Amino acid sequence: MATARPLALTLTREVLEAGVELVPIPAAHITRHADGWAFEAFNRAYRLTGLGIVPHRSPMIESLRDRLDLFMAGTETSTGFDWSLGDAIDCRHYRVGVARLSALSKRRCTVTFVDVTQQLNIERSLRREMTTDSLTGLPNREGFGDLIEAATGAYAVLVINLDRFGQLNTALGSLAGDELLITVARRIKGALRARDSLARIGGDEFGVLVAIDDEPGEALALAERIHRTLRAPFRLTDYEIGVEGSIGIAPGEAAVEGEELIRHAQFANKRAKASGRTETYQDQAFTIARARFAMETELRCAIEERRLRLTFQPICDLATGRIMSVESLARWTDRQGRDHSPDQFIPVAEESGLIVPLGRWAIDEAARTLRDWDERAGGNGCGVRVAVNLSPIQLQRDRIASVLETALATTGLSGERFTLELTESAVIGDPDGVTGAMHALRDLGATLALDDFGTGYSNLAYLHKLPIDVLKIDRSFVAAMLDDRDKVAIVRAMVGLAQALGMQTTAEGVETAELARMLAALGCTYGQGWFYGRPLEADAAWALIASATAASASSSTLG
Repeated sequence: MATARPLALTLTREVLEAGVELVPIPAAHITRHADGWAFEAFNRAYRLTGLGIVPHRSPMIESLRDRLDLFMAGTETSTGFDWSLGDAIDCRHYRVGVARLSALSKRRCTVTFVDVTQQLNIERSLRREMTTDSLTGLPNREGFGDLIEAATGAYAVLVINLDRFGQLNTALGSLAGDELLITVARRIKGALRARDSLARIGGDEFGVLVAIDDEPGEALALAERIHRTLRAPFRLTDYEIGVEGSIGIAPGEAAVEGEELIRHAQFANKRAKASGRTETYQDQAFTIARARFAMETELRCAIEERRLRLTFQPICDLATGRIMSVESLARWTDRQGRDHSPDQFIPVAEESGLIVPLGRWAIDEAARTLRDWDERAGGNGCGVRVAVNLSPIQLQRDRIASVLETALATTGLSGERFTLELTESAVIGDPDGVTGAMHALRDLGATLALDDFGTGYSNLAYLHKLPIDVLKIDRSFVAAMLDDRDKVAIVRAMVGLAQALGMQTTAEGVETAELARMLAALGCTYGQGWFYGRPLEADAAWALIASATAASASSSTLG
């Protein structure tokens, strides 16, 4: 009996060693004693890991002692966690599993190790590739977002966009463009402090994460330093060129995610392009921009579903008061019943390109309304023309003559029933291109009017060459005529110029009978304003036209 106890221990250790050797990954049975942990058994795979088999010199036991103690003091039968051993250069990463040898054991457990070093290295390598710009070696947009998310303390984000890079890339070629981007990145990097980070977040767009130590003005100071850096000529392989950049700044906010902060800085950068100076993000401006984008989305649907409408304002002969034509004006009430002013949605349409389908709809709708009035009047029709406004962007991007020709063919109207109104800015921006479109419209029989005359910078050398029939005198001159002799002189000069060029004139903003008489005395042809009628819905406009026609017929009969 004296030898039975040691024999039982020996057999137990042998069983343990035999069992652990069957485990295909590094594994060890360890026991906790009063003076620490000791090995009972381990397999060959564990021995080869270099984790140590002598308890007081084992890196594994020394590093995991507290975790093992905590586990054994608890009630769990098993646990697992990630663990790393070694320095940054030769670090090994493991997934460690710990399990009691029996459910009630408080001192014996098995520890297993799955080496995940290669897997983590591959994941990190892929992550670096995904977050690094291949051309410059800088973080890309995703990597820049990670840097922002990890930032602590006060900071700001700068977005730098190169001016004219697209033109330079086209003119010099993609290789020279790449060389320029690399050189720009080096220049900007040289202007930064050691604690600032640079990234390439777009084709010709760079982002800077700025650490703010003392004052918010540090970001502006850095932006100015970058501007100075970019002003010096860039010497490429065969060229020396100048590059300017616009810079937008977004102050860091703990509640704002990295991607959102980048968008804030990009929005400020867009304002910087327009103003020519460094701009800082303002929340109110961004809110307005978002509202404009939402309006663009709603307007697109409204145009596609033809949920806009036209109102019509009379244009009368100043000598007789007879309604000669009506100007069509777009109106929009959204699904929620909110009315949107043309001053709000027309700029959005022009900026987004929606002005092209909107302009097509306006011509088509005006033609359909005019045909409907003709059918109501019977005989020779309603006897008025309809005027439609043309946007400069619409003139540049669309074939207006074809659009009008299609509307005329669909409704059976003649071109003489249409007046197309365009602004001075449309003519000045592209006089040669606009002239061709104007002649095509004239060939269809349409009348052409130059709107808001006198408010722009008309080139008289072009004015007499353009096929313009009517000059519309802006209301800013007309409304003040009764109180300002200078305005009277200006209007008289405009009327004289129009007559010399063989054109008629329409005065806008006619609000009183006295003003109408004065304009008629000056030789102005037509008048438009509240004195003759406000913009009316189609049915109300027709009622006004019909009433005026009936009154004129009655007067002729009595005469």
